[in-house]
Amino acid sequence: MASEEELPAREAMDFDVVVVGAGPAGLAAAIKLKQLSQAAGNDVSVVVIEKGSEVGAHILSGAVIDPIGLAALFPDWKEKGAPLETPVTDDRFYYLGPAGSIRIPNMMMPPLMSNHGNYIASLGNVCRWLGEQAAELGVEVFPGFAAAEVLYDEKGAVVGVATGDMGIGRDGAPTDRYQRGMELRGKYTIIAEGARGSLAKQLTAKFGLDKGRQPQKYGIGLKELWEVRPELHRPGLVQHTLGWPLDNATGGGSFLYHYGNNLVSVGFVVHLNYTNPWLSPYQEFQRYKTHALIAPTFEGGKRIAYGARALTEGGWQSIPRLTFPGGVLVGCAAGFINVPRIKGSHNAVLSGMAAAEAAFAAVTGGRAHDELTDYADSVLTGPIAHDLKRVRNAKPMLSKFGTALGTVFSGADMWANTILPGIGLGYTLKHGKPDYAALKPANQCRKIEYPKPDGVLTFDRLTNVSFSATNHEEDQPIHLRVKDMSIQASSELGVYGGPSARYCPAAVYEWVEDGGAQKFVINAQNCVHCKTCDIKDPNQNINWTVPEGGGGPNYPGM
Repeated sequence: MASEEELPAREAMDFDVVVVGAGPAGLAAAIKLKQLSQAAGNDVSVVVIEKGSEVGAHILSGAVIDPIGLAALFPDWKEKGAPLETPVTDDRFYYLGPAGSIRIPNMMMPPLMSNHGNYIASLGNVCRWLGEQAAELGVEVFPGFAAAEVLYDEKGAVVGVATGDMGIGRDGAPTDRYQRGMELRGKYTIIAEGARGSLAKQLTAKFGLDKGRQPQKYGIGLKELWEVRPELHRPGLVQHTLGWPLDNATGGGSFLYHYGNNLVSVGFVVHLNYTNPWLSPYQEFQRYKTHALIAPTFEGGKRIAYGARALTEGGWQSIPRLTFPGGVLVGCAAGFINVPRIKGSHNAVLSGMAAAEAAFAAVTGGRAHDELTDYADSVLTGPIAHDLKRVRNAKPMLSKFGTALGTVFSGADMWANTILPGIGLGYTLKHGKPDYAALKPANQCRKIEYPKPDGVLTFDRLTNVSFSATNHEEDQPIHLRVKDMSIQASSELGVYGGPSARYCPAAVYEWVEDGGAQKFVINAQNCVHCKTCDIKDPNQNINWTVPEGGGGPNYPGM
């Protein structure tokens, strides 16, 4: 790699606020800043940079959307044409066994689990719409630019970010398409990268943002979008399941949503604290679709898109310190998903708005590069805290007691928090060790034999990846960095049986025979930016970094 001294100087642009990530949190922050600016009759400059080729390209979610965040940002969101068009009309929850299913009566579910009043939608399309609203308000939105570096001043405060250089070859030398990255400098920087963002990871380590908190927990969510036969389409149906094909000790579940023009969004979440290295979340998803309750929906239909993404599951007790000198964490970068509800976009929008209010007050008050403590106070005492406190014990109960008992105990706990709001039973459980430390050695676990895909209802990974429209410039450094390749051979393969070849939903990693030895191969061009490797590698030996801007998936309406 060429040294900084050998490269031309980066150009710099100055803004009041720099936002990294054009998801619901980042766009909400930018929009709210401009709304406040216009109301006050002044001009606060805001830029949003997004590593996807367009706004929404990397957004993947179920999604059933609670509109409270959107309504707070745009009370007239319906009149403005926000793409939330399918209200939930039927809300079902099942426990699956290999040969059948049991429906859990709605009356037994805690009221906070009800989806009535919510909307089935494409979160990617919602973000595309939010991007249009941001641009109309004067926000500068730059898709195709990956934030690769945090910029600091002489006191160590964050003063912005730099985008990655374009046109660096696989050998680390500039090619004929080389273009230097740009510095985007701001009085405040809002990090809205989503779950396990590369800059958020660096900032957490530098400023000790996770000190005194429980380890962040994660799941991997896999999703397919199907167009089904009209007679099988039930607009407004929301269906969730627990149980099969996962065993009782492995957390996770499914979603199946009917919306739009004969569209069905089907997905599967596996909690990344699973212990068996032979488990493949992708293959469990494919098996799930063959269940007698699920398969009939897809008869005669066609899969039109596929994707995968890690999601934060730690909840209330894993929220890091939200501020650092010069910036804040918002949305899934901070871990605001409500795990039992499988919802985070409402809290993402609310957190972005809270960050904008704090940043606006600071900028107009003549401040810069200090800590926006008002933002943290707003989150930790406001509606986000209320939402997450009520479900704070659900994830640790599932982890500790297994799916069956954990569901019963967490349900009782959520009922207690409904009857005694803010108090509940008065305790907060701990999560224990981080997800990467949960894997057991391969020789202590049962191998899992998965059926071959039929190419009609179930598919191999590479075929499905082709439905994510994933693309990377081939002549660039591999963005999946292995710190010590010898550890991959001795431990990842030798002790754990090579789980990277199974936990990756895009067939990025494989072990192949080379001259009588096993060689670790990284097919970086397949990467859908889910971040699972960065989370689940048992030695934390794989570091996910941003590739060239514009690379990765291009999800159509996910």
